Amino acid sequence: MKTGVETKFSAIAIAQEENVLKAVELEKRGDAFEVLWTKSGEISDGDWRDFVVGCGLSVGPLERTQVAGNRVLVVGFDSAGVGFYRINVPAAGEEEIASIVKLQAEALLPLSAEQMELAWRTGQVRNGEVTVTIAAARRDRLQRFVSNVEVFQPGKILLSSEAIVKVWRTFFSGNDKTSVIVNLSARSTQVCLAEGERLSSAVTLDMGIEDIVMPDGLAEQTQDSERFAQDMRSVLELFGCAAPAEVPVFVLSDGSSSIEMVISCLKSAGLKAEAAMTGVKEPKKGVGLAAEDIYEYRVPIGLGLCAFDDERDELNIFEHLYEPKAVEEKKHWLYSPKVTGAIAAATLVVLLLVSYVVDVASPEAIERRLQASNVSADIGLLEERQKLMKVVAQQRPDLLELLNLVTLSGENGIMLDSLHFKKGQPININGQAQSSEQIYKFQENLLKQKNIKEVKIQSASKDNRGDQIKFTMTFHYKNFTRKGRK
Repeated sequence: MKTGVETKFSAIAIAQEENVLKAVELEKRGDAFEVLWTKSGEISDGDWRDFVVGCGLSVGPLERTQVAGNRVLVVGFDSAGVGFYRINVPAAGEEEIASIVKLQAEALLPLSAEQMELAWRTGQVRNGEVTVTIAAARRDRLQRFVSNVEVFQPGKILLSSEAIVKVWRTFFSGNDKTSVIVNLSARSTQVCLAEGERLSSAVTLDMGIEDIVMPDGLAEQTQDSERFAQDMRSVLELFGCAAPAEVPVFVLSDGSSSIEMVISCLKSAGLKAEAAMTGVKEPKKGVGLAAEDIYEYRVPIGLGLCAFDDERDELNIFEHLYEPKAVEEKKHWLYSPKVTGAIAAATLVVLLLVSYVVDVASPEAIERRLQASNVSADIGLLEERQKLMKVVAQQRPDLLELLNLVTLSGENGIMLDSLHFKKGQPININGQAQSSEQIYKFQENLLKQKNIKEVKIQSASKDNRGDQIKFTMTFHYKNFTRKGRK
């Protein structure tokens, strides 16, 4: 028996299937999921605006969607525009693997690195090697998608193929074994390779149910059906399946005769195909939809499930192209997670360096020194106390003032990675900027500060991705950073 109050989390998820948009709101309470509502509608010219307004969400430059607290808005990107690659690299550290992946990806990609966006994640280590899944897409296509959806500010943009694997595991009795999941549409088919609970690869075929199943209900002995079966065998080989006939192929199904005919077609071609159904016969508490409805909205439901999983290592191909404005506008450059850690580290260094000063400044220590001075008059006690406190103040660096000076000097686009403070040494700053001009401006602003001197740029170079400039800068703060000064 459960006691206490369970926290509710909900996700509004929107996905596009050919020329139709589908949306759901999925609520999670404990381990149970419930679909609160569904909506679908046709779109023209890729414009989502009217559909989003119909879902009760606001759009426009001055009226952003307000989805906060325990509620998130997530949209899916059609994986047909994404190429997947799998490579094996030596097991090493994260930075070393990233360098190797980037080099190998440049040789695999059809376009130059400047025209592509990449995302990757590592799998299990076997025999000293780790398998890496790479997702790549044309940057201009991703940018067009962002420009279309950013008006209503989704909290996340996820790949639809990842949603398919997630919904298959949750509602279609998926398992942890290496499997191929087939998601049929009218004129296209998504084929996903799942290893454990994660997507490993995906391919979109330009054939769907309407191309395979004839108007009279037949799906065999046709040129299109034979080509579809051959394409499926080629996809399994592309996935690295040495024996395609032995790999389980699960076709997401609502139990219709058309999908059964497609499965029969795959079986006739020697593939180990079977239907994957929800097992939900009628609406019930904890689900809210019948089996046919879960099938109809399978992709947005999968997106909503992904949004609930905070521990997912997602293939975030939009990482460098999109950040929700609601988060971006509230966050000053100094208060990023990296800078917060840097401030904490700097604080620790300062505390260690001046701990002896704190001891001198303690009431007990001051009283001991006053007693030793044999000052009896009250005015003498007061003067001695003030002198001691002034000495202590002069010996203690004002960290708050230092951080405030750096903050005031920061320009938009500057990202501070670390700040190192040690008494008797110049302060060292490591950060990132979008251009050399921003670094020079940062240096100029620091030099204008009264207590900061000798600001020097020690190094500046482009990072591995080539879209940011990493720099190192040093400067002196009052007399605390100069040797032999008190």
